[in-house]
Amino acid sequence: MGSRSYGKEAWRKGNSPKLALFERRHVGRGENIFPTVAGICGELLANYSFSLFLTAWSLCSKLLIFYLEEKEMTRRILICVLALMLALSLGACAKQQEPAPEGSASAEEGSREPLRVGMECDYAPFNWTQAQASDTAVPIEGGGYADGYDVQIAKIIAEKMGRDLVIVKTEWDGLTLSVQSGKIDAIIAGMSPTAERKASIDFSDPYYTSDLVVVVKKDGAYANASSLADFGGAKITAQLNTFHYTVIDQIEGVDKQQALDTFPAMIVALQSGKIDGYISERPGAISAAEANPDLTFVEFGEGQGFEASEEDVAIAVGLKQGSELADEINTILEGISKEQRQEMMDAAVARQPVAE
Repeated sequence: MGSRSYGKEAWRKGNSPKLALFERRHVGRGENIFPTVAGICGELLANYSFSLFLTAWSLCSKLLIFYLEEKEMTRRILICVLALMLALSLGACAKQQEPAPEGSASAEEGSREPLRVGMECDYAPFNWTQAQASDTAVPIEGGGYADGYDVQIAKIIAEKMGRDLVIVKTEWDGLTLSVQSGKIDAIIAGMSPTAERKASIDFSDPYYTSDLVVVVKKDGAYANASSLADFGGAKITAQLNTFHYTVIDQIEGVDKQQALDTFPAMIVALQSGKIDGYISERPGAISAAEANPDLTFVEFGEGQGFEASEEDVAIAVGLKQGSELADEINTILEGISKEQRQEMMDAAVARQPVAE
């Protein structure tokens, strides 16, 4: 027996043999409402989508069967129910198909790939966490806002790449693993491209270079130091898993203390007298002194300070080995002048959060 195919017109007019049989089984007293049902569903099929038609027809059929067999609903009430369903379906469909206004957040975010950037959000002026939104801050995934020099660099990179910046707050020790695993696309966290780190991840060209200094108490015994020799016997520390901690060994006679996890922890240790100083990059030291009036930092003249390679005192973007982002990021960084970078750093230092 050959198969038959009924087009959209047959559905719209209610002429399908299966529909006619269905009417005779379920509609009494001369009622003939199934052509109305078929017409509605046919309209959806003709003007919208087949999936929407199937959904509407299934719902309408089940509703008709239930009420005709159990409730003896009249033809007029059924038509009202079907009309309401049609209006709701068409309204939802039209809303779904309506394009978002050009430039709106939904239009932009829906079409732009995210750039997930990891940082501590706890190392001012490079990066910090704040509770309130601002013109320079970016929302942190999971809550709060991030700002700082690193954030501004990340914003420029994301904008030039045409991607939406997502800040992923990550502990320092977890940054390398996060970029290796693909949890984040890049590390922009005041990280130096040391030889040890280069063995496990790739780096962009530097986006900042700074000198090493020692942060001390303003009224302490080492406030007037001018060379490494002046710190003999001092209790000095640095952040865990940084090259800062290794350069402490260059101080003859130093009392090297256990490394601490974060810069805020080192500030607390210094203020409480547990240590006499800690190693920092100059911008971080400026930030600490600005936020804590009882602190200052010691800078060294040529030949009087720490010996470090250019890579050790530079800061670059960390990437997964073989990342396709490297060339594009380097091109973007090349377009940021030295003057613009310094202006961004000065502005970050000026607006950093004050100590509580």
